[in-house]
Amino acid sequence: MPSNATSLPSGETYARFSDGKSAAARDTSVKLGLTGVEIREANSARVVTWPYASLSAGEPLRTHAIDVLLNSTAQPGASLFVPNSEFARALRKSAPHLTAGAERWRSARPWVYGAAAAVGLIAAVYAAGWSPIRSLASTLPQTWRERLGESAVASMTDGYKLCVADDGVQSLNALSLRLSKAAGMDTPFKVAVYDWPLLNAFAVPGGQIIMTKGLIEKAGSADEVAGVLAHEMGHGIELHPETGIIRAIGLAAAVELMMGGSGGALANMGLLLAQIGYTRTAEHEADIQALRLLKQAAIANRGLGDFFKRVQTIEDEDKFGKTLKQYNLLRTHPPTAEREKLVREQADYLATPALDAQRWQDLKGICSRTAQPPKPDENAKQTEL
Repeated sequence: MPSNATSLPSGETYARFSDGKSAAARDTSVKLGLTGVEIREANSARVVTWPYASLSAGEPLRTHAIDVLLNSTAQPGASLFVPNSEFARALRKSAPHLTAGAERWRSARPWVYGAAAAVGLIAAVYAAGWSPIRSLASTLPQTWRERLGESAVASMTDGYKLCVADDGVQSLNALSLRLSKAAGMDTPFKVAVYDWPLLNAFAVPGGQIIMTKGLIEKAGSADEVAGVLAHEMGHGIELHPETGIIRAIGLAAAVELMMGGSGGALANMGLLLAQIGYTRTAEHEADIQALRLLKQAAIANRGLGDFFKRVQTIEDEDKFGKTLKQYNLLRTHPPTAEREKLVREQADYLATPALDAQRWQDLKGICSRTAQPPKPDENAKQTEL
């Protein structure tokens, strides 16, 4: 191992990386990240992540492994050699499919595979209301999603005015753009704040997000707002709003609505979206996406943890259900304490404030001027495929 391996940043391990295009291998450092193995070349700030699910190993990871040779479908032809036993043992927990036990299972008798396939088929039928529908949702044209989202926003915010103070809108757009870029979005999420005392935020189809005046007023910092916004973006990235609606009304009905049929039903989409909520699995997925976005945007995840702690305090003080009813804290979410714990367990990283002090003040004043929100064109029809 070269001498510079001893001077690696905390948590990183020396490795040798080959891109598969040349015979030479390069010194790198690696660490186990939230979603995969993070690879950083020596004297470089650029980090490449190999998702855990994409990994394969030259040999199964055994309990006493002293090193590991990795490949990834995320970068075909490349290889990564990590001569470190502690890294190999830790990787067993993050990528259990690389272990010797998993290898033995893959080599089991054919009848075991047959039984597993039968069980898998039963499980797939039982879960057909979620994963297959998400695949269908991902094929819908973006224009359809946007129209469905616009109608959902209109019905969900009926009776509440749009917050349009110029400086506040500019601050909100700056924060949204920062997180959207971290998500790798070509088109930024469309975020709007409504003069609504509710303590909440909603993701709707088509990359659109509703935030409330009550949420911004209760937040203690711009980082808290960024954390909540990143969580809602996580729902959008995972297509949870589209999937939830299709699951509730059926694909055929959703397509009919988006092509211009049954305008009355379309006008109630916001109410439906607010009522169906998300599964705990979906909420956890959105939390994981939020942590990823915050890290990529170099915004401290502490704000998201602080918001969960604030919600936990409200829940602890609520003895008769009045507070939860008033703020509509989504009770289908995973326990708040667990979500805060997930955030607190994440490793620290270099971060800057989500907004500077002036822009944070501007955002808090976004509802000092309001306007009637625009109404979606109920006669518009999107028929392109």
